Amino acid sequence: MVQRFDVSERFAAGVQYVAGRLGSGTSGRSHAIVDPATGEEVLRFELAGAADVDAAVRTARAALPGWAGATPAERSEAMHRWAARLAELTDEFVYAESLQCGKPLKLSAEFDVPGSFDNVAFFAGAARHLAGAAAAEYSGEHTSSVRREPLGVIGSIAPWNYPLQMAAWKILPAVAAGNTIVLKPSELTPLTSVMFAQAAEEAGVPAGVINIVTGAGPDAGEALVAHPGVAMTSFTGSTAVGRRVAEIATTASRPAKRLHLELGGKAPFLVFDDADLAAAAHGAVAGALINTGQDCTAATRAYVQRPLYDAFVGAVAELMKAVRVGDPFAAETDLGPLISHAQRDRVAGFVDRARSYATVVTGGEVPGGELARGAYYRPTLLTDAPQDSEAVQQEIFGPVLVVLPFDTDDEGIALANDTPYGLAASAWSRSVFRTGRAARELQAGCVWLNDHIPIISEMPHGGYKASGYGKDMSAFSFEEYTQIKHVMAETTGAVRKDWHRTVFGDR
Repeated sequence: MVQRFDVSERFAAGVQYVAGRLGSGTSGRSHAIVDPATGEEVLRFELAGAADVDAAVRTARAALPGWAGATPAERSEAMHRWAARLAELTDEFVYAESLQCGKPLKLSAEFDVPGSFDNVAFFAGAARHLAGAAAAEYSGEHTSSVRREPLGVIGSIAPWNYPLQMAAWKILPAVAAGNTIVLKPSELTPLTSVMFAQAAEEAGVPAGVINIVTGAGPDAGEALVAHPGVAMTSFTGSTAVGRRVAEIATTASRPAKRLHLELGGKAPFLVFDDADLAAAAHGAVAGALINTGQDCTAATRAYVQRPLYDAFVGAVAELMKAVRVGDPFAAETDLGPLISHAQRDRVAGFVDRARSYATVVTGGEVPGGELARGAYYRPTLLTDAPQDSEAVQQEIFGPVLVVLPFDTDDEGIALANDTPYGLAASAWSRSVFRTGRAARELQAGCVWLNDHIPIISEMPHGGYKASGYGKDMSAFSFEEYTQIKHVMAETTGAVRKDWHRTVFGDR
């Protein structure tokens, strides 16, 4: 049972969270959070502008010396208390995430919320393991050691598809490493990001360490990327916007800053002719429809070796027809709405254009009745699309799977790699040699074998090619949020060092 609450009452002061206080933006522009299942307004608030971003960055800079100067054990203890506090608020987070995103309860309750909270527990432990290299006398006359130090204030921008999860991925490695942060969530879905930051302060993370500014990308987002007080920008979103972020961070920003980009995806789902057909069909439907397909790692292009192709298409079509589309708060609902009517229309546009060059096997329509009020779209299966068509090459970001045949293993891997993206991929086979080859040759930051979608806190997540660079989650993410310092101490006490002769005098 979810813990419902009055959103307008809880966030009456606004959805900006700076220095431990809720507040309103100062951009002069209001925005409404809309329930995508009904089209009804949930909350209207004032958007943040450049002045709000500046205030948040100044707050984060003021909090930095104390937080960076805390011992790893002290940061770890605060984060362990944070994890415990979040556990007490589980039902409220499930409600808020489903309300603002339209996620089915079982997705919020069994995937998004517990996965995000597990991230907190992981980084609470990892905060105590920020080790550098062991000291040694590599030159013979000096002891060398490596320090791993925080960067400073991190400016992060998160998307609307997994607002809680993305807030966790951005905030946790940054603060575990001793940085402070200003996070800009999507203005469509800020609720759980603010609640996440509030829970941290309630658990003892000092005010100002985590700040939330909720504004539009061209205003608050670009101001955050360009701000001279921000040492690093971490962005998750589309490749097109990622290019704009990179441009600002490297050319418009003074000084230029470090970048971490997790961008779009068009994940291939490669099924060899010895795969378990039932397992592959179930995996394709789950992998394509998770979060109503609004997932950069979702299975979007299934390549099936010809002996299994017809049976695979038939099995997937039947499974898709059985998916229950409905109210996110109904326990039996499998698939909720898209984030907005605009996104639904975008997805419908892809499918409608595909009718001229592909076959719509099932779906391809907006449901009627009560569901017509919301941003719903039926699970959709396309076949016969050319490899170079937009349905195959572009990110649709909806409940749409395209299935194409291939003949040889070489062809299947080549087709899977034939995309600008490289975030995730999967391969299905009973042969360890085939799956081993796929693991080596598929150009993606994550390759699943005989599964598609699972992620865990201990392992990194990030892309190849146009899907960006840098890693979220795991200890590998500390590479993004720390800087390396080599410290070299002379050990002999000699006044004149042997190398001095290269500048003056003889040996």
